[in-house]
Amino acid sequence: MATYNYDFTPIYEDDDLLVVNKPSGLSVIQEGWDPSAPYLVQLLRQKYPDLMVVHRLDKETSGLMVFAKTKEAHRELCIQFERHIVSKKYFAVVVGQPKWETLTAKNRLAFGMGKKHRTVVDNAKGTSAETELTVVERYNGYALVEANPKTGRTHQIRVHLYARGLPILGDKLYGTNTTDLIDRVALHSGSLQLVHPTTKEEMTFTIQLPVDIKKAIKKIKAG
Repeated sequence: MATYNYDFTPIYEDDDLLVVNKPSGLSVIQEGWDPSAPYLVQLLRQKYPDLMVVHRLDKETSGLMVFAKTKEAHRELCIQFERHIVSKKYFAVVVGQPKWETLTAKNRLAFGMGKKHRTVVDNAKGTSAETELTVVERYNGYALVEANPKTGRTHQIRVHLYARGLPILGDKLYGTNTTDLIDRVALHSGSLQLVHPTTKEEMTFTIQLPVDIKKAIKKIKAG
């Protein structure tokens, strides 16, 4: 197996749950086009052999993920995700200036389109998707946006922003060119709120922006 320098220190752990900070550049599950590449579940199962996937993040997206350690926890968490009980907040650096402070995007989406298997807006035949967007901070030609997805469609946040002329910095699949500000999509899962599957306690986990996004913002502010 190829090596990958991953910090296994959990954000939170008990008998039912494991919450981790996924680094950018690491797939959650095995990639079909590169089966030899390491992936997050493979690495975590070296320590937690029975760990079960509840949800996913894009390979380039960093941030919070929750995994189940028992079948009962897996079943309960999957129900929470299906019923949109779990609340997730992402943070994205976008190219351009939003013309709004808050906005609810409801473009319907179609998936796996074209040779690059992109997600595209198709308001006639697409699947419903909803994302609440809020401007956190504005810069010269850029902005930091909080995205709260109400549905869990593939590339939903990226496409909802791209459809508004606000591609995420570093997102070459959806509208931006190579940049020296950052070498990946500037999208981060910064907050995760759920109900504990056993204790029924409402739990909220948060994590700061990663170093590479902070550096990109610093460069933008410096002009």
